[in-house]
Amino acid sequence: MALKATIIKALVTVSDMDRHIYQDLNLTIAQHPSETEQRLMIRVLAYALNTCEHLEFTKGLCADDEPEIWAKNYSGEIELWVELGLPEEKRLKKAVGRAKKVRLYTYGEGAQDIWWQKNASKLSQLKNLEIFSLPSHATQQIAALAARSMQLNITIQDGDVWLSDANNSVEIKPIQLL
Repeated sequence: MALKATIIKALVTVSDMDRHIYQDLNLTIAQHPSETEQRLMIRVLAYALNTCEHLEFTKGLCADDEPEIWAKNYSGEIELWVELGLPEEKRLKKAVGRAKKVRLYTYGEGAQDIWWQKNASKLSQLKNLEIFSLPSHATQQIAALAARSMQLNITIQDGDVWLSDANNSVEIKPIQLL
């Protein structure tokens, strides 16, 4: 028997002072059985960092031809494609061809640097791609905040991010690689 996704409910208050966006997001997230808490929380973080009209979670791990998060306009064109992890160059090339803007959030202890050294020259040629590296210590700390029902505050100012719940706060300093 196949394992089912765990449904996560998150009330996320976003205060993005860089883009002047202030919203309360009521998110329902399906956590795939193979998805770690770290990856789940990075998805929530990426959603908050890219909050815009028509932004939505996709089928994610269940669909090879979709990103984790995307925003489509009224005519179905992909305005924003958000990837997580350390994808192959081929996948990012495909995304760049399908979307107006592609953002990748890399994470993982030790592997990010090796992945970047291997792919930097090829990926820097892709015009509508932005890549952000998330520090391992911070992504491990936000994983500890994961719960089936969450109330989170995410504050973004000068590129720095503070993610907090009622008891803990984690500072995240994404590093833009591209």
